[in-house]
Amino acid sequence: MESCAVSPLYAAIDLGSNSFHMWIVREVAGSVHTLAKIKRKVRLAAGLNSQNELSQEAMQRGWECLSLFAERLQDIPAERIRIVGTAALRTAVNADDFLSRATAILNHPIDIIPGEEEARIIYQGVAHTSGGLGKRLVVDIGGASTEVIIGEGFEARALTSLKIGCVTWLEGYFKDRYLTAENFNAAIQAAKEAIAPIVEPYSDLSWEHCVGASGTVQALQEIMVAQGMDELITLSKLKRLQRQAMQYERLEDLDIEGLTLERALVFPSGLSILIALFETLKIQTMTLAGGALREGMVYDMMRRQMCHDDVRNRTISSLQYRFQIDSEHAVTVAETAMTLLDDCQPLWQTDDQTRSLLHASAMLHEIGTGIGFKQSGDHAAYLIQHLDLPGFTRAQKHLLGEVLRRYRDNLTSLPEQHALPAVNAVRILRLLRLAVILCHRRDSQHQPPARLSVDESQLTLELPQAWLAANPLTDTELHQEAHRQTDLGWPLHINLTR
Repeated sequence: MESCAVSPLYAAIDLGSNSFHMWIVREVAGSVHTLAKIKRKVRLAAGLNSQNELSQEAMQRGWECLSLFAERLQDIPAERIRIVGTAALRTAVNADDFLSRATAILNHPIDIIPGEEEARIIYQGVAHTSGGLGKRLVVDIGGASTEVIIGEGFEARALTSLKIGCVTWLEGYFKDRYLTAENFNAAIQAAKEAIAPIVEPYSDLSWEHCVGASGTVQALQEIMVAQGMDELITLSKLKRLQRQAMQYERLEDLDIEGLTLERALVFPSGLSILIALFETLKIQTMTLAGGALREGMVYDMMRRQMCHDDVRNRTISSLQYRFQIDSEHAVTVAETAMTLLDDCQPLWQTDDQTRSLLHASAMLHEIGTGIGFKQSGDHAAYLIQHLDLPGFTRAQKHLLGEVLRRYRDNLTSLPEQHALPAVNAVRILRLLRLAVILCHRRDSQHQPPARLSVDESQLTLELPQAWLAANPLTDTELHQEAHRQTDLGWPLHINLTR
């Protein structure tokens, strides 16, 4: 009997124009857990000559990489393996020479996918791993192509693959390795000309938020965070990074804080393409997607598509199963927290993001107790901040972790975070702590008839005097919590009603 039916393995291999990637995962409770990630800079696109022929050296680099991948594929059923080639192999006139040997090495067929199919799979990877409601613009800058997609939920509305990429733009506009204004301007202008045909149709479709799903966007975000900026990518920040790069004469001299050696060579070309996209499509802000091509390949293979599930809810359910969280109690705490938040409307004008993160914090607040009760908050913070959480950005994971670090007992101020306005982050923490106390009997039938009200400077929690007299532990904990919040500059008053 096949044992992997309980927890099947999947492998997705992306033969990209810049790098070859292999991602091996297993399915657990409707989510995927990474078991292995192997990446090699093959730079296939750099091996294309003016006649679009792949050089023998570039093909050899690819075959050597695939020999490493082949070992890990031996024990995975063929129907759970997918291998795709993208722009460089679409372009190469001698791609068959590479593919014949590559197929023999892997003992598995390789699918050279059209640009629109690549865009479709990328969008599925983003949709299955990134949160956010409404229409999204997705940008993925690869080595030899850039995919630009507009979609909503799991449905792509527009799919485009542009023939611009960080490797081909490196060879075309930074071949001399000089970081001059002339080279940057030429690269940006050429990218704008390639983007121009989609400007009108994409503008007509419109979008509400933008996500980047590529190594280029990830590298730029890592640089910004390392330099003390928040995770939102903006045109002004991109221009700032361009000015930093131009302080150095040549590519080999680049020493920008947060820029890895691995990414340095294609940094200026990828940055130029992204600047062109921001200026041409008038992008205001961009965040990093949770996944892209490989994730889309895996979810396509899984076939038990969860297209009608909210990505964050699916992540929460998977974590509750994995860490044996009492989901029934978590729902009670979440419902209580959301009711308290509703009580504070309209004076607390909170957005959907705040409501979603309050709900998530309540559903996961006990994730650390399975490791140890005494330091359960610290355990929870570590887990949340280090686990893969599809649907949550890095900044959101950081905030959730810091809220859960403080969900009970000692209360301290939240550290600097970039997921929400500071006032909304504080509100999540205050309401979660109150909800945990109000639900401590772990029985939805014994919930106290509490009501929260707010004025500009103070929260007031109203409870019947007779109920508190009959529940002295809750009474003590609530008054203790009122002192803790008030001492921190967040006034909270317990009002007894008859």
